Amino acid sequence: IHKKRAPLLQSPVRILIGSTVANVIVVSRIEDVRAQVASHRAQGRSIALVPTMGNLHEGHRTLIRKARADNDIVIASLYVNPLQFGPGEDLATYPRTLQQDRAALEEDQTDILFMPDDTVMYPRGLEQQTRVEVPVLGSILEGATRPAFFRGVTTVVNRLFNIIQADRAYFGKKDYQQMVIIERMVNDLAMNLKIVGVETVRAPDDLALSSRNSYLSQQQRRVAPALYHGLQSGVTRFQSANSSVKDVENGVMDGWAAAGIRPDYASIRCRHDLSVPGGTEQNLVILGAGYIGNTRLIDNIEFSV
Repeated sequence: IHKKRAPLLQSPVRILIGSTVANVIVVSRIEDVRAQVASHRAQGRSIALVPTMGNLHEGHRTLIRKARADNDIVIASLYVNPLQFGPGEDLATYPRTLQQDRAALEEDQTDILFMPDDTVMYPRGLEQQTRVEVPVLGSILEGATRPAFFRGVTTVVNRLFNIIQADRAYFGKKDYQQMVIIERMVNDLAMNLKIVGVETVRAPDDLALSSRNSYLSQQQRRVAPALYHGLQSGVTRFQSANSSVKDVENGVMDGWAAAGIRPDYASIRCRHDLSVPGGTEQNLVILGAGYIGNTRLIDNIEFSV
């Protein structure tokens, strides 16, 4: 793995932060990002991709820094993907913080920011866009509540992978099911890149960092850590007692309800394929989702028995 920060090509577009021209190269066209990648490839440099929808927090920045440590060139994409939002979801109000995002990417030594718009990502429009779907995995858990979500994710991520042709792509484990689905897509479509999962970054009170945390009121924010703590209690109960999977899952959701979180699901699954454990599996994950007011949050814990 090459780790030395390589010199950059002349930028088609450059970012102004204050009075200083930053080092992050900003491109919005496919041909421009491919030209950048091709030049670095010709010099034997490794390429990392960190896909984002912006509103970057410390979780995203941890992905960037991990990619920076592992690779010569780090590309972050910033695109709020309409295909992964269902009717009535928060596409229009999703937090957009472009100037802060650019400053964070520069501070973390990102080399290239790929910032396409809808006409670049879906030139024939959403209705005529070819879709990529991972069956079964995409319809359980998050997929049961948000039926179009993973199809939108895999479609946009597949397109990003094909545009950029990175060696590695970095995803946070907070979105555990998403990571498993993307790994399945990469394997099934014989893509030549490695998916790197990065541990969840948490606030001091254990709440997983998320762009949607900004929707919480002060009172709701105080309640929110109970989501993770409920999962912790479920893991402890499962490891230390002869409780069934279903009893543990129901207990977690009862605890959330008592804390002021409206449960969507809590589920113990096998890590590698999110199947229901049959009794002999040792590497498990408990995943959960719940509503605090109108805000839906997710979390998970990997554990072993």
